Amino acid sequence: MATAPVRSAPFHPLVADWFARAFAGPTDAQRLGWPAIAAGDHALIVAPTGSGKTLAAFLWGLNQLIEERLRDETATRLLYISPLKALNYDVERNLRGPLAGLADAARRQGLELPELSVAVRTGDTPQRDRARMLRTPPDILITTPESLYLLLTSRGIEMMQAARTVIIDEIHAVAATKRGAHLALSLERLERAADGPLQRIGLSATQRPLSEVAQFLGGQDEAGAPRPVTIVDAGQRKELDLQVIVPVENMADLANPGAPVLDDPLPVAGDGASRKSIWPAVYPAILDLVRTHRSTLIFVNNRRLAERLALRLNELADAEVARAHHGSLAAEQRVLIEEDLKAGRLPALVATSSLELGIDMGAIDLVIQVESPRSVARGIQRVGRSGHQVGAASTGRIFPKYRGDLLECAAVVSRMREAAIEETRVPRLPLDVLAQQIVATVANDPWTVDELHALARGAYPFSDLSREQLEGVLDMLSGRYPSDEFAELAPRVVWDRTEGTVRGRGGARQLAVQNAGTIPDRGLFGVYLVDGNTRVGELDEEMVYEARTGQVFLLGASSWRIEEITRDRVLVSPAPGVPGAVPFWKGEGVGRPVELGREVGKLARELVAARPDRALARLRSESAFDERAATNLMAYLNDQVDATGAVPSDTTVVVERFRDEIGDWRLCVLTPFGARVHAPWAMALQSRLRDLGGMTAHAIWSDDGIALHLPDADDPPSGQIALIEPGDVEDLVVGELGSTALFGARFRENAARALLIPRRRPGRRTPLWQQRLKSASLLEVARRYGSFPIILETYRECLNDWFDLPALRDLLRRIQSRELAVVEVETATASPFAGSLLFEYVATYMYEDDTPAAERRATALSLDRDLLRELLGQDELRDLIDAEALETLEADLQGLSERARARGPDGLHDLLRRLGDLSIAEVADRLVAPDRAVELLNALRDERRAAEVRLHGEQRWIAAEDTGRYRDGLGVMPPAGLPDAFLEPVPDALRSLVARYARTHGPFTPHQLAERFDITPDRAFAELSALEEIGSLVRGELRPGGSGREWCDAEVLRRLRRASLAAARKEVEPVEAEALGRFLPAWHRIDRQHQAPGVDALRDVIGPLQGLALPAKQWEQEVFPRRIGGYSPTWLDTLTGAGEVIWIGAGAMGRDAGRVALYFRDDAVFLGPPPSDPPPDGPLVTPVRDALRSGAGFWDEIVDAVDDAADAIFATLWNLVWAGEVTNDLWMPLRAPRKLPKPRSSRSRFGRRTAGGGGGAAHGAIAGRWSLTQRLFARAPSSDERLRAQAELLLERHGVVTRAAVLGDGVPGGFAGVYRPLSELETLGRCRRGYFLAGLGGAQFAMPGAVERLRDLRDPETDPVTLVLGAADPAQPFGAAVPWPKRGTSRGPSRTFGAQVVLMDGAPALYLERGGKSLLTLREPEPAWCRSAIAALADWVTTERGRRVTIERVDGASVFGSPLEPILLEAGFFSGLRGMELRGEGS
Repeated sequence: MATAPVRSAPFHPLVADWFARAFAGPTDAQRLGWPAIAAGDHALIVAPTGSGKTLAAFLWGLNQLIEERLRDETATRLLYISPLKALNYDVERNLRGPLAGLADAARRQGLELPELSVAVRTGDTPQRDRARMLRTPPDILITTPESLYLLLTSRGIEMMQAARTVIIDEIHAVAATKRGAHLALSLERLERAADGPLQRIGLSATQRPLSEVAQFLGGQDEAGAPRPVTIVDAGQRKELDLQVIVPVENMADLANPGAPVLDDPLPVAGDGASRKSIWPAVYPAILDLVRTHRSTLIFVNNRRLAERLALRLNELADAEVARAHHGSLAAEQRVLIEEDLKAGRLPALVATSSLELGIDMGAIDLVIQVESPRSVARGIQRVGRSGHQVGAASTGRIFPKYRGDLLECAAVVSRMREAAIEETRVPRLPLDVLAQQIVATVANDPWTVDELHALARGAYPFSDLSREQLEGVLDMLSGRYPSDEFAELAPRVVWDRTEGTVRGRGGARQLAVQNAGTIPDRGLFGVYLVDGNTRVGELDEEMVYEARTGQVFLLGASSWRIEEITRDRVLVSPAPGVPGAVPFWKGEGVGRPVELGREVGKLARELVAARPDRALARLRSESAFDERAATNLMAYLNDQVDATGAVPSDTTVVVERFRDEIGDWRLCVLTPFGARVHAPWAMALQSRLRDLGGMTAHAIWSDDGIALHLPDADDPPSGQIALIEPGDVEDLVVGELGSTALFGARFRENAARALLIPRRRPGRRTPLWQQRLKSASLLEVARRYGSFPIILETYRECLNDWFDLPALRDLLRRIQSRELAVVEVETATASPFAGSLLFEYVATYMYEDDTPAAERRATALSLDRDLLRELLGQDELRDLIDAEALETLEADLQGLSERARARGPDGLHDLLRRLGDLSIAEVADRLVAPDRAVELLNALRDERRAAEVRLHGEQRWIAAEDTGRYRDGLGVMPPAGLPDAFLEPVPDALRSLVARYARTHGPFTPHQLAERFDITPDRAFAELSALEEIGSLVRGELRPGGSGREWCDAEVLRRLRRASLAAARKEVEPVEAEALGRFLPAWHRIDRQHQAPGVDALRDVIGPLQGLALPAKQWEQEVFPRRIGGYSPTWLDTLTGAGEVIWIGAGAMGRDAGRVALYFRDDAVFLGPPPSDPPPDGPLVTPVRDALRSGAGFWDEIVDAVDDAADAIFATLWNLVWAGEVTNDLWMPLRAPRKLPKPRSSRSRFGRRTAGGGGGAAHGAIAGRWSLTQRLFARAPSSDERLRAQAELLLERHGVVTRAAVLGDGVPGGFAGVYRPLSELETLGRCRRGYFLAGLGGAQFAMPGAVERLRDLRDPETDPVTLVLGAADPAQPFGAAVPWPKRGTSRGPSRTFGAQVVLMDGAPALYLERGGKSLLTLREPEPAWCRSAIAALADWVTTERGRRVTIERVDGASVFGSPLEPILLEAGFFSGLRGMELRGEGS
């Protein structure tokens, strides 16, 4: 039993005994790996997840440590390196089992096994733990590549001397990156730091070719020969249980009644049930899978979708079943989420690539992948997260998002089953990495150039490094370039060329340590309006590199046009309604590898060539497609063949051209070879078009091809322009590349990596904008030196790592040699494959489901009609067509509009030829002079230009030229006397009449057509179908307010969509700020009772106003009465007395008044206290606090505890109230006069002397129980949670949140404080970012539904609405969210309690100062509006009992003799001694 592993390696009996007791036997990875490891060979163990390969690597090292300890020898050290910090902690935890088991086995054998120490060293390791490691090095050190580099560059290098074994886990995750090149150099440095031979063991998932990864692991010896590495291939194909699921019948016809009806579709915020999208079918399908499995991991390809999907699943389940997990979350938060999943507390996790690698996620029994994983290796890695045990199958379910996704899914799944992963490419000669490692290497001790050369060539990525290349890097680091030009380039090393040595300059080690590693600082470009001062939002740097001046993109709900891209910001102008690209993040998107592209193309070609039944069977068997997925893919391919005659494949490139909706030419180059090929090809095409004809071409590219927009082209573009000479392409791309933002961004990252632009200095991080600025200066100078290493490296990285230039050259060569066929075709609209290229526009409409309706309409109307059909399922434009635009167009088409009416006989003749048969009444309606209808018709008949016929039982007039058509088509008898030319037979006569009817009408039904021409509905339908077949007519749900499907002429529909688009773009233009004066009162329901008055109504009012500090009297005199009719103070007393609502002081206002904020008790802890007065001082402050520290107390109890003069205690108590430290459980003290009741010396029934007496209002000043507010906030949440709550409250309060509105509310931290949580709420779909209100800043956030309501109020009412509102009321925006209008008076209005503003259609007209003595006009006085405004003011005065106003001044001058005096008299004011007076009822 004790010899299980001994058959494959000579393990110590102690180790063999433990293993035999713990396991049934070794896995293949262990059985095959141990002999090589025991022999001391470098070894690469290749095995799938859950195959025991980690223990295979560790166990022999543990065996050696135990044998050395038992012999009392100094133990060597085992070093474990993982690219993931989280994986390090998993490994450390998983080692506890073997170590405890080995100790137990030793005790059973009577041996005392010395403890083996294990330590983890990462960037999160506390300083004290790092110091402890230096004093007492651990036997097993678990670390990351960056921490290894830091150890080698500092005192930690001493720990490395005893290292004998280094294990590199997940080596495949770093080999193909610069991080891997950095690690390879660190391993060479470790090789030289160790005082004995170093054994390297690599652990990898299945890779291809294994020899490449093995060479990366082993490197080269000092003689330049590759170190031999034993490849242990235990990568038996893991069983995969896969299925591709499509939850709808037809992905191109989501509105089809035959599609499944979901019992519980997820409602979409701010829209009705008519939205058509695949998501309402996907959400329940995923939720069903989550519910039927214990633990589910859901992978998506970007963090925004991760957040959205988790939110939607939780809403649908009405419980928390899923959480999002991505790189933007704090590390602590990620750990908590992972632990919840492992412990079974969380059924599902929605993750990006953050959980791809070998983190131990416990017993995951299902992986769901939303859309294609984009590569075979990624698919295997992700699905491999399930069944993470030896021999267990991995279960995966894949949900394609749209038809274009199906083909790639089919190829990926087929190759996943064959484990046919893509080839691994190790970056060659990344000079920026070399520069950093050189500075770190020579920071402690001098090295010769020969030694550095040997060190670098020992690492496989630098095995071809020439002496000239090395010296070029040393030139750069030692300051050889002119110092006057490279002012920012301080030397990092000293190169003694005579002695051939290199040493670090002062501070070199600190610089290398502070800026360790290759992971770049990636940041955000600020997006500003062209004025440069108004911030709109931000774009990821990775998106900006593909942006161009003039391009339109979406940010939130609004479209913006790029005017300029500077070093740190993007300057934009609004482009309302123009469809824009969705911002994306390159770090999250993965381009299709060219190998996979070839397989995608091959599969498409073979499926189209196969018999339909065999193609469907192949998809079900080889690609694990369900029936609906297979049917949808074949329909997609067949639709493409119908449109272009061919599908893009591994042997065919399709070049397609068509006109878009505005008439511009689009040229699409369709191939399956992936974005890394298409991006440089598109750059070369743009350069070629500009050089040849000065033509501007806007290009987008994706994995499916390139789309060129040619706005300046008059003639159809030839497909030949896409064909570039293979020998020219590199020069074209290089010439274009240097001026792109991509090149600038990569140059900055490379310069920072090479330590030329330090990312960090001692104690602080260099701001990203500063790095960009220095980088721009350095790049400008470095361009003049073609051999500057970082310029060379940036070109190498862009051309070879970001682009696949060799694959593009090979593609163009194969086109040139006719190995690849080029099919050139012109289509009426985009083909299905071209549509998938433009699918990012479609996704904007389809998946951004909280976009306001106007934006959705404008975007959808801008799409090609066939794209729209795929998006909506058919031409379902009913909700998109503007009714007014349709009415206007139909009037033009029918000659009913003023500009289309006929003026004389010639005009009438043209009208009859254009419209066809008309009755006399219909003719009259279409004439400028209707009374001349009979006269003009008779004149035309006399001239044989018109004829009167009988049709459908009535007399109608037709153009004489149409007589033959009506005879042959409808059997109309022609009148005598017409020329023979008009009576010749007419082929397809009825069809031509139907086509003309369609050209002159909006959307119509077959019944309407049959009624007009007196034909049967069946005959009408047949003619319409024939015209649809040739593309003349379109059928769909088209007429606003209609039902069923209508028909429409294609050109009429195009015009209708353009007119609707113009209306939609007008609608999405930002609303003038004045509209806020109409919106906010409506949002706050001022004078609009929405429920029965009472306590419940008061709760609704208090909710959005929580935390807002207002004068105590204002709450009950202005705020509540205007929102609740018949407000009663007893309702507030009920809520405060029950403890449901609390109040907190927020600053004194003079001696007897102050501001207070209201809260629901349960919400207070999340919202935090309001800003208030500073803590008071005085001799009684501490005694009063102490009296209340044990709990709430009545006034008598406070007086007894403090034992001082009651007046002094009373004053101190109210000072603490206004400082926000003390509150009361009643509202009564706030209503009462601020004075102490008169004392009385009576005794109570039980002989206790009372501290105060009196009655009435004064007694209310001390009523209730007083308490400290700190208890309300004792369970304070995190600052992030508090800011999130504040952001949600602001949205509820304002509907549309602007910077000025936040400042007006006095929110601590201002707009900057709530900007991030508002952005997070946008990501979750709780609000929308956009430019909704003109002139109030570009970054605005709105609740769903608020934008529509705001736009509904864009235009003032026909009858002006006049409203008198408190100047300081939260529903009154002027002076807070919107500045007051300027009138040039010496004293302007202010937001003061008691002052009133008269709003006319939302615009301020009059301002009545507090006390009513002064009246200001806020616009140029005119009698008409003044009468309305003053009448409203008079109504406000007279409807309140006891209210009295005496106006003494108007605009600073006496009211007497002013222009308003007669208007005031007319409104009911009367002349008094001091001014114009008016009194309310009972005054």
